[in-house]
Amino acid sequence: MRTPAGTDRAVPRYAQIADEIVQQIRAGVLKPGDMVPSESELIERYGVAGGTIRKAMVEVRASGLVDTRHGKGSFVKDRPPVRLRSSDRFRASHRRDGRAAYLAESEQSGATAKVSVVYVGPTEAPTEIADRLGVAPGTQVLARRRLYFRNGVPVETATSYLPWPVAEGIPELFAENPGPGGIYARLEDAGHRFEEFEETLRARLATKAEATELALNPGAPVIHLLRSAIASDGRVIEVCDTLMAADQFVLSYRIPAAD
Repeated sequence: MRTPAGTDRAVPRYAQIADEIVQQIRAGVLKPGDMVPSESELIERYGVAGGTIRKAMVEVRASGLVDTRHGKGSFVKDRPPVRLRSSDRFRASHRRDGRAAYLAESEQSGATAKVSVVYVGPTEAPTEIADRLGVAPGTQVLARRRLYFRNGVPVETATSYLPWPVAEGIPELFAENPGPGGIYARLEDAGHRFEEFEETLRARLATKAEATELALNPGAPVIHLLRSAIASDGRVIEVCDTLMAADQFVLSYRIPAAD
């Protein structure tokens, strides 16, 4: 039986079909683990050519709601609900309570969080990182790369870069677990005081390697965030390069209205 995919002729047919499939997933008609109807089934259902269905499925995969397995088909993801990423995550009280930002915000959302440390050690500062740190590109810095999980699902990667003269006097920064409150707490213990954090965000498509690491479909949307931690003396003492699965985050910021 053929199903009309919509009556808005201004919207391409493939986009109408993609939107209907996405709405079925969001409404729970197609549940986590369910297989999306095959190409031949969708051709029969909508009375369109195979090329139209293939273009529609490109849009469905870009939504981040399905996983496509070679030779098996597309399945609705069993993904945890989005969590709020708030500017409150850097409150000093979290560090005093021994909670790093990621663990604090995960706790607030009721999620089970896990952090896997991928690398800790010296590296050469990439150009964009070096510019923020105020050093020459290629200068030796300390890098700390982590992979973050929420309810067992990888949702974020982050690499912190710290100036070597700042890091070398704080041995905990070279440990896999820097202790309660994370690296910001250790920097504060060493006498560094944070004045503000500056973040720059941009949305883009994941590379093949990024998609693999975050268990995304190739070309899925991600949020690329760069954060500079600025000390009370005006120095940038850490830059964090973060990549987030876009379907897993809602960003929320409080912006003071006063001068």
